[in-house]
Amino acid sequence: MANPAYVAVDWGTSSFRLWLMGRDGTILAERRSGEGMTSAAKTGFSTVLTGHLTAIEAPENLPVIICGMAGARQGWVEAGYIDVPAPLASVLTGAVSVPGESCDIRILPGLAQRDMATPDVMRGEETQLLGALGSASAGAQAVCMPGTHSKWVHVGDGKVTGFSTFMTGELFDVISKHTILSHAVAGAEEQPADAAAFEAAVSAAFARPALASNLLFTARSGQLLHGISAAAAQARLSGTLIGLEIAGALQEAANSGITLVASGRLQALYEQAFKTLSLPFTAIDADAAVRRGLSAAAEAIWPN
Repeated sequence: MANPAYVAVDWGTSSFRLWLMGRDGTILAERRSGEGMTSAAKTGFSTVLTGHLTAIEAPENLPVIICGMAGARQGWVEAGYIDVPAPLASVLTGAVSVPGESCDIRILPGLAQRDMATPDVMRGEETQLLGALGSASAGAQAVCMPGTHSKWVHVGDGKVTGFSTFMTGELFDVISKHTILSHAVAGAEEQPADAAAFEAAVSAAFARPALASNLLFTARSGQLLHGISAAAAQARLSGTLIGLEIAGALQEAANSGITLVASGRLQALYEQAFKTLSLPFTAIDADAAVRRGLSAAAEAIWPN
């Protein structure tokens, strides 16, 4: 077994992921839970982290590098933001220390876009971005990072020039649970996914984004008048929101294709959407990307 070198943590709003990393870059242990910032703020960040470190029998005094919402204003210790445009590598030098702990714990900063017309922020995705592209990435790229709040980032020659947040995942959750469309999608999870309905909805929203709210309602009216299934209604909702996101994001995207940083179900959905729209893309696993970004930070902070 390789010697443990540090612990890497991706601490989201509702999720917690931890990896015990060896000196040769191997993953020695892994922990995942729903103890994100919202939960940890009540339990105690130190308590949550200590519990996971004990569970994997991590050596005492092992340094810990953290990205994500633990560095938010409502988090453990506020890590602040690096203003864009900025080099990707700038997040490596902005880590803040957590006081009063027995080991060296650092939290990475987020990125901020302070333009009055398009203010935006990110936490966690900047580390994922660093791991996906590296600090010396060449050329102009549009990077799509799907999630509850999807991020589309413009990168040129290793520098983040701007980014946009799309509330796609959160809107899907709210609309499917708290609007008239909740009746249309009830029971969808028990039915096979409707790929054709998803692809048609993506195409329609991408071609006519101004009609998004009308297109969303067809998930209900299509069921009432034409008997479409709950799975088809859910696919229309998902496809419309993703198609709308892509249409908005590509207004200012680079022409050299899209880098998709995702995993699991979201990766499959966005790949399907890009293929439907004949958009060239390269996929990078999100879990691997955030680990590489955290590793780059750890190596910069603790070079030995």
